[in-house]
Amino acid sequence: MEAGNKIGSSAHPTSLHPPVRGDASSGTLGRHLARRLVEIGVKDVFSVPGDFNLTLLDHLIAEPELNLVGCCNELNAGYAADGYARAKGVGACVVTFTVGGLSVLNAIAGAYSENLPVICIVGGPNSNDYGTNRILHHTIGLPDFSQELRCFQTITCAQAVVNNLDDAHELLDTAISTALKESKPVYISIGCNLPGIPHPTFARDPVPFFLAPNTIRKELVLAITRGRGIICVKTIPGIAVSNQLGLEAAVEATANFLNKAVKPVLVGGPKLRVANAKDAFVELADACGYPIAVMPSGKGLVPEHHPHFIGTYWGAVSTSFCGEIVESADAYVFVGPIFNDYSSVGYSLLIKKDKAIIVQPNRVTIGNGPSFGWVFMADFLSALAKKLKKNTTAVENYRRIFVPPGMPLKHGNDEPLRVNVLFKHIQDMLSKDSAVIAETGDSWFNCQKLHLPENCGYEFQMQYGSIGWSVGATLGYAQAAKDKRVIACIGDGSFQVTAQDISTMIRCGQKSIIFLINNGGYTIEVEIHDGPYNVIKNWNYTAFVDAIHNGEGKCWTAKVRTEDELIDAIAAATGEKKDSLCFIEVFAHKDDTSKELLEWGSRVSSANSRPPNPQNRIPKSVKDLLIQCFDFEFWGLTRKRLLDVCGTTIWILWVMGNDSILNNKVWDGFLRKLRSLHWVNALGGSDLIKEVVCWISPRLMNDDLRVRILTRRVEWMPPIADSALLVAAGCCAIGVCSQALLVLCRRMMQRSMPLKLPWSL
Repeated sequence: MEAGNKIGSSAHPTSLHPPVRGDASSGTLGRHLARRLVEIGVKDVFSVPGDFNLTLLDHLIAEPELNLVGCCNELNAGYAADGYARAKGVGACVVTFTVGGLSVLNAIAGAYSENLPVICIVGGPNSNDYGTNRILHHTIGLPDFSQELRCFQTITCAQAVVNNLDDAHELLDTAISTALKESKPVYISIGCNLPGIPHPTFARDPVPFFLAPNTIRKELVLAITRGRGIICVKTIPGIAVSNQLGLEAAVEATANFLNKAVKPVLVGGPKLRVANAKDAFVELADACGYPIAVMPSGKGLVPEHHPHFIGTYWGAVSTSFCGEIVESADAYVFVGPIFNDYSSVGYSLLIKKDKAIIVQPNRVTIGNGPSFGWVFMADFLSALAKKLKKNTTAVENYRRIFVPPGMPLKHGNDEPLRVNVLFKHIQDMLSKDSAVIAETGDSWFNCQKLHLPENCGYEFQMQYGSIGWSVGATLGYAQAAKDKRVIACIGDGSFQVTAQDISTMIRCGQKSIIFLINNGGYTIEVEIHDGPYNVIKNWNYTAFVDAIHNGEGKCWTAKVRTEDELIDAIAAATGEKKDSLCFIEVFAHKDDTSKELLEWGSRVSSANSRPPNPQNRIPKSVKDLLIQCFDFEFWGLTRKRLLDVCGTTIWILWVMGNDSILNNKVWDGFLRKLRSLHWVNALGGSDLIKEVVCWISPRLMNDDLRVRILTRRVEWMPPIADSALLVAAGCCAIGVCSQALLVLCRRMMQRSMPLKLPWSL
């Protein structure tokens, strides 16, 4: 599709509003943002219009190198930006204030979990409305415009609320560069009246960042020419440098550990992407001779055409013979792993910590021994490759026990199609010019068994596991990777969540092949815990897509019930219909699932149904809480350390009140106080206390009371009087009992200063 000033495809150019034409002299925020997106690699922005973002959309359309793709809803726009970022390295979406922002929230959370830099741009209220106590539409009816911002704070690495042009340049560039540096989403809110207003800071084109996520040293220099009022952003590129002494020590310790092992293995994980260490991983694999496995969430990041590749390590549902080789090894190197309940099959991996070397993007941990920080993954793997002795023992063991997988039984002419037969034919479709998108569900397990040719793409969302993700992700990935044909495997339940944006795929002229597996419900949920809620209303899916197609654009559909029909459908999709979006509905029996899902589902179900641990019980009363808090041996804390916790906790509760309005000076003073306490390192450091403050503040009191207390917090700050209650509060703050915190704080306030509190809690 041609890049230009059209939304989606060029099917209906007459229906578009005339775009705003931009040039270098326009010097507006809208144009600067558009140019900056182009410079970092974004050519397509996924959007849903709303009255607060319409002016901004005009300026994005005006950028010749930027294509605005209109989506059917904000959730799919976010999923599309997620898929786009997987193929391009960065993605962007634009929605409207609150109703759009809260709708896209789920997709941005998924991008955060998968370490994807997605620029989420929201058209915000008019800058004149901030601080006026006015109530706006698209809000929950309060004059507080920060609700959306607060929701995004925990799922983005940076937030920028632009309601003043004087600092807009710095806020935008800081947020975007942070997304690239951290490889996480960011939130940018732009006042609806600001995109088209000229300002001196935007008088020239932005200087390109030249930043690559997590591999380039990012030093932004703001060169301010005060006389002319121009701010330009420059960068000093350079390779991120590991702590050299730490790197050498980590490599030496790891080499000594591995060179003593008899049959070590190498396992790649999902953080290979964020660390940009795929080439270094291959370099290490070539040098060491170990067998290579991949964690399920890392599939597609490890070359499966490598001669030492042995499959997916996924505990009890690993590729045949892969799990046995990994778990019988006397040393394993996990590179960029994420161990959660899904990837560990309900915490059932037979991995011993003392045999494991864990390599994270900036840290290396060796067994139960040393841990080395500020050691970057790519540096470490490349240096380690030069120190290891070649050892092919485990590879030879694998080859001795390996038996090629059997082929599915031959079908009769009219026998219903089985899912394993479907994926046998999908395997034959794969090439370097294709990419696989696997939806949450049984497609996870069936697609894991696909052997990927060199340069064949593969994506799925394992950490967040949001059903419906694949429709939007297919849209975004196909829009970014136009040199590949996307093959998406989607269950009927997931498709019903986000089906509308098949429309956008047709509008954009995409040529993906979608296999809709119709088995009558949420199969993955059935295997975890069955119930009538897992059965869905059946749709006529091909008729649904035909109705969306409506004769506009290129789209072809087919229903498949037998293997012969499948062969014919695939032949058409890859032949005469290769220039069309192909939607193939495959009918499968509701109990036709992979054996891996059956095993995985039972183990995850067992993990979910574990009975409460008596040691983790929630106290039913303050008396219970105090008894639990004073059990010092149980918590492993000394009385002195607990009292230190108490003093700091009270300082948080009484003096801070609401951390969101603190200025930097107060916050820095608070952190200095924390660092001076001897228990900080033992209990998790200042990040723990930040988390405590963020948890406490919104729950401590209602908004009206918080404001009144904050205005007079100095005069009513209480003395530390009741040590028992203070100890209890301290234990609450470090996570002993969060649910009892509110009741406890109220009692503290009533007991410590009854005369100075003129209102009742």
